[in-house]
Amino acid sequence: MKPTLLVLAAGLGSRYGGLKQMDPLGPQGESIIDYSVYDAIQAGFGKVVFILREEIVDDFYELFANRYKKFISIDHAVQRLTDIPPGISVNPDRQKPWGTGHAVLAASNILNEPFAVINGDDYYGKDAFRVMAHFLNNLDPKSVGSQSMVGYGLQNTLSENGAVARGICSVDDKMVLTGVVERTHIERKNGEIIFIDENNNERVLVGDEIVSMNFWGFTPAILPFFNEIFHDFMLEKGMELKSEFYIPYVVNLLIESKTIDVKVLESNARWFGVTYQADRQNVQDRISAMYRDGVYPENLWA
Repeated sequence: MKPTLLVLAAGLGSRYGGLKQMDPLGPQGESIIDYSVYDAIQAGFGKVVFILREEIVDDFYELFANRYKKFISIDHAVQRLTDIPPGISVNPDRQKPWGTGHAVLAASNILNEPFAVINGDDYYGKDAFRVMAHFLNNLDPKSVGSQSMVGYGLQNTLSENGAVARGICSVDDKMVLTGVVERTHIERKNGEIIFIDENNNERVLVGDEIVSMNFWGFTPAILPFFNEIFHDFMLEKGMELKSEFYIPYVVNLLIESKTIDVKVLESNARWFGVTYQADRQNVQDRISAMYRDGVYPENLWA
């Protein structure tokens, strides 16, 4: 059973100023999603599921998904603000859905095999898909114990154009994840990498910290735990306007309860992404360089 790639593509891209997932960045108008799907196919994934907003489904299929169909099985799920446990009260002024963990739940009824989760607007690198596919291919879909994550060095994931949010990871001597702390304001400043802590104080990071870029590997057996934890989260946070149900929140709770082990997969892949409009040129330059180096064929979907 080949693994599935779950692509989170419902985000608004507020800092970037548009829908990053559909932005043409390659020489023939390819988006970052194109490279992720291509790399997943090359690595041996058997299906791609996209998480979308309802209003972009038709455009997304017209622009992207239809071109993939002759290479890999395609499906999608819609993430809706209103998809919450029954009997939960929410703030009537809330406009956004509930985050990346909620996005995973949106696809739970069509995930029957081990699956990887990625952001639609991040470039993860070919080797990251290779090591993830290898890990997922050796899992029992009914097992909840063994999960995974591709780790990246913090200094290789920053933007030169503003602050970013990253999940700072701690691991044991076997590269098993022991926790993820979400830091929401990390940037280079005066030659250092700093973040703003909960008390609004600046703290220094070394730069070689392992961070999560939301490239996770799960079995379907973990989904009931996502559902249970989301129910409790909504009871506590449902009336808040901006609370988000992040994947690391679920992972941390399941690690603390010793329900799962999460192997941090090591890869030589280099991440890049478009957090801000000013990041766009750097991304285009790096993509062009990969074509010159023969990493990708002239036409991905010829």
